[in-house]
Amino acid sequence: MALLSGNETAEEIIVLAYGMEDGMWIFYETIKESIEDESVKELLAQLAGIEDKHKEKLFSLYTTISPSKVNMDQFEAKIVSTVMESGISTDEFIEQNLPAMQDIPGILNIAMMLETQAFDLYSRYSQKATDKATKDVLYQIAQEEKAHLKKLGRLMDDHI
Repeated sequence: MALLSGNETAEEIIVLAYGMEDGMWIFYETIKESIEDESVKELLAQLAGIEDKHKEKLFSLYTTISPSKVNMDQFEAKIVSTVMESGISTDEFIEQNLPAMQDIPGILNIAMMLETQAFDLYSRYSQKATDKATKDVLYQIAQEEKAHLKKLGRLMDDHI
């Protein structure tokens, strides 16, 4: 991924992860508006809500490990929230992949691809983290991304 070198500090990883979670939230909310199937809309809303919970966990972790005391507004000023786990902007990703998102299976395929990337990213960084709190939060978020994949897989089975 273009945004990561592999040598980031825990604070830098948290800031990047927060922005990517927000990018995913934007993605789910944007796609949700174009869906008519209520079960898919409901899942996308649920996944967007989980991204918000990830952001809360990441900010909480940031405040425990950062030597500078910042409030949420100061923290969010550091965030690039238009970037997804793939390293490109949410708008650019939607534009590039719009042809593949013309039906429910296509949307679900894209969502599964993104969640797989997120799972991989958080898994790798949880293994690299040296601080136990950072390692635990990143591992937990990786496991939640894995659960997202299972939900998406079940929904895919229902629509194929």
